[in-house]
Amino acid sequence: MCFFACLRTNFRNFAVCCMKQSLHIVLSMVLVWCATTTVMAQSNMDVLPDTTATNVTATDSTGQTSTTLAFPSSKTDLRKQKLMRKADNSQRSRIPVKKKRNPGAVETDIIYSAKDSIVMEGTTTAILYGDAYVKYENIELKANYIRLRLDSSTIYATGTIDSTGEMKGKPVFSDGGESYESEAMQYNVKSKKGLIWGTVTQQGEGYITSGRTKKISEDEFCLKNGKYTTCDQHEHPHYYFALTKAKLKKDHYVVSGPAYLVVEDIPLPLAVPFGYFPTNEKYASGILMPTFGEEATKGFYAKDFGYYFAINDYVDLALTADVYSKGSWGVDLASSYKWRYKFNGSFNLSYIQNVMGEKYTPDYSKSSDFSLRWSHNQDPKMNPFTTFSASVNFATSSYERNNVNSYYNPNLLSQNTKSSTITLTQKFPDSPFTLSTSMYVNQRTADSTINLQLPSLTLSMTRVYPFKRKMRVGKEKWYEKISMSYSMNLGNSVTSKESELLHTKYLRDWKVGVKHDLPISASFTLFKYLNLTASLNNSLKWYFQKIDQSYDEAKAAVVRDTSYGFYNIYTGSASLSMQTQLFGFYTLKSKSGRNMPVFRHKMTPSASFSIAPDYGAPGWGYWGMYERMGNDGAYHEVWYDRFSHGIYSGSPSRGASGVVSFSLANDLEMKYWSRRDTTNTAKKVTIIDNLSVSSGYNIMADSLNWSNIAVNLRLKFVKQLSLNIDMTFDPYTYEYNELGTVTRVNRSQLEKNGILGRLMSTGTSFGYTFSNSTFKKKTVEEQKKQEDNRSQLEKDIESLDPTKRITSRPKEEEAAYQKFEMPWSLTASYSIRYGYDYSSFNDEIMEYDRKLTHNLTLSGYIDLTNSWHFTASAYYDITNNKWNYVNCTLSKDLHCWQMSASFVPVGLYKTYDFLIGIKSTLLQDLKYEKKSETSGTVEWF
Repeated sequence: MCFFACLRTNFRNFAVCCMKQSLHIVLSMVLVWCATTTVMAQSNMDVLPDTTATNVTATDSTGQTSTTLAFPSSKTDLRKQKLMRKADNSQRSRIPVKKKRNPGAVETDIIYSAKDSIVMEGTTTAILYGDAYVKYENIELKANYIRLRLDSSTIYATGTIDSTGEMKGKPVFSDGGESYESEAMQYNVKSKKGLIWGTVTQQGEGYITSGRTKKISEDEFCLKNGKYTTCDQHEHPHYYFALTKAKLKKDHYVVSGPAYLVVEDIPLPLAVPFGYFPTNEKYASGILMPTFGEEATKGFYAKDFGYYFAINDYVDLALTADVYSKGSWGVDLASSYKWRYKFNGSFNLSYIQNVMGEKYTPDYSKSSDFSLRWSHNQDPKMNPFTTFSASVNFATSSYERNNVNSYYNPNLLSQNTKSSTITLTQKFPDSPFTLSTSMYVNQRTADSTINLQLPSLTLSMTRVYPFKRKMRVGKEKWYEKISMSYSMNLGNSVTSKESELLHTKYLRDWKVGVKHDLPISASFTLFKYLNLTASLNNSLKWYFQKIDQSYDEAKAAVVRDTSYGFYNIYTGSASLSMQTQLFGFYTLKSKSGRNMPVFRHKMTPSASFSIAPDYGAPGWGYWGMYERMGNDGAYHEVWYDRFSHGIYSGSPSRGASGVVSFSLANDLEMKYWSRRDTTNTAKKVTIIDNLSVSSGYNIMADSLNWSNIAVNLRLKFVKQLSLNIDMTFDPYTYEYNELGTVTRVNRSQLEKNGILGRLMSTGTSFGYTFSNSTFKKKTVEEQKKQEDNRSQLEKDIESLDPTKRITSRPKEEEAAYQKFEMPWSLTASYSIRYGYDYSSFNDEIMEYDRKLTHNLTLSGYIDLTNSWHFTASAYYDITNNKWNYVNCTLSKDLHCWQMSASFVPVGLYKTYDFLIGIKSTLLQDLKYEKKSETSGTVEWF
């Protein structure tokens, strides 16, 4: 191996080098022989130096040589070697040689290898060339050049410069899982200290590079002329903080002296006297830095300043505050929790105090608002029988208008209703019963109205077959098909204003009731094709108050008298329905014998009959009556529901019911064979997906027997586009009653206008998404089909055409270049509605006027480049000819930075927002943001 090292010298010095190496090997062998034959005169005297090593050489499957230097690592090993050598040389007598122990020498095995060569300089130095590798304890080092000094326990490593001038095989140092890449390094394996030049290390989300680094312990480094960045292109980052001096503690922090920001190699006049960059990836508490800005009505502000509490692995807590220069302030408490396989959720409580204007001035105002949001979800694995869930979104009606964070979110500002639900459900094993209790709150922020249901208790039973035999023998009996289910609901509800909710009285203002439902049904098959279903619906309501009314002629007002007690409201009805399917086929005739299209028409007729008694009869006691004078001077009967205030929609309607309902559904399909298809495979096309007509007739009513006529048409053009049109026709006309109110009368449209019904309402909506691949994909498919339909002879003849070869060359050359693509997508949705305008009655024709309303919704995006993106969404009211909402966003991906500009140019909430900042959450406050002030009166368009 040493002679191979001499080959790197010139030829004239080759002989001299070989002589020196031969002499060196002879002297080394003599020294080794002397060391192995030396014994101790006394057993307690040391004779081996710490630098004595045994070389163990091994060759792996790739042919790479690996050598192990084995050193005595303890006094016990020394004593064993002394006793063994004393036994072998008991007949000899030598003077022991006592050598001093070198405190800088290593005491553990060193494993090293190299791909090219290993050069030994004496017994203390080893030089490794080409893919060198050294391992000592938990330290690993890889480089193209490594020099080992065994006497001082130091390692020097660097890369090598190739013919192109680039450095290859830079040192990669690993210590306990941490990896460092540098240009050169010098390290003491015993003291764990060293110098590193051009090091690069990753700490958390950031990368740290330095011109010179001193490793003072296993996890502490001193840096000089360093850089801190979150850009993964750390060799030439887009931005970085230039650190003159810094100290790094692994997985804890980076503390620097004076530092300044450099963007695209341009130093900016943004400097700090010191810097602190946390790199701890563990779950820990810490301070939340505020966001500064200015608001038109509240002044300068510092928002979201507070502290984050890392309580444990299951729950955290963040407490933040907002302060404004004109006196407004707010606090926010946010927490999230998660217990794996059990439950998870989040909780947020916010309180703000708003101060508008100057004190002692007419426009001065002071108000308080709060918001509560809570979401809780239970994992099904926790308990299959007990389930608890919560979705709470409760706030005062003016909270969103006074919250600065909502100014730039039109969805929050335009939100008119909020709802909250808390539910606890208990399923009983081996039982069809389920018990659940819930709380429900509904808010209308426009008029601060609250509808509260607390509590609501529900007991339900799944469908059971009480007459079905457990051990059935033979066919199923008809009575075994009878099924029934049951549900009981207890409700408490109140509707009031926010300011009056706490002052409501239970008996006077709250609606309380209990409802029982017991449906019974059975299904049968008659004559193999007719499906028959019979059902009996039973409902029982319990109310605890009723209201009687009378008319006071002196006061010309209705007087209401409330009575408290226990009242039963029963409702029952029976129904019978039948349904079947009919198919019709029609084939076009062909004289040539070719396959012609086949049409299939499927009809689904259904009819039902339901009957119910007249619950408005005096014997039931549900409805009351009083008389009052009308406009014509005569007295007229006025019927009212004594339980109209009930929580379950009061009493059933007046009049007996015997309704015969019928409907007919149709769909039409066509099967055809293409001339170009050589496989003779039939293709199916849907012409009419659904065309249905339904209505009904009440045989027991004394007037207005016919129900409205409903027509539905659904056409399916392609897989992504379908047209659905629904129409409703009114068979009766309208007139003024005795009290001057427009009323539907028993005079048909056929009698008055000669038509079955007048169109009450119709409408449709459809949408489609276009993209750059919509037409491209279609073109490719057509070319592929045409290519497959041609015969092999046609393809061979075309391949021999010289002009075809010339025209095909540019296409082959284009394949070597990257095609220019600009992905885009556009979704258009259109809806139209035409029908009665109940706010406008035409006295000339005695009919409601009809109006047309339609609108268009657009949304899409276009990727101008790989980094530039543009998105937009718009809502256009065609009826009023105006854009109600337009939102556009232009963004650019700056690799480690991001930039976006969004604006709403029209509508009630015109806003703009420009932001440029770093993507990393660690430096998310390093940004520039400019927003419009929607609370101000300045029009910026």
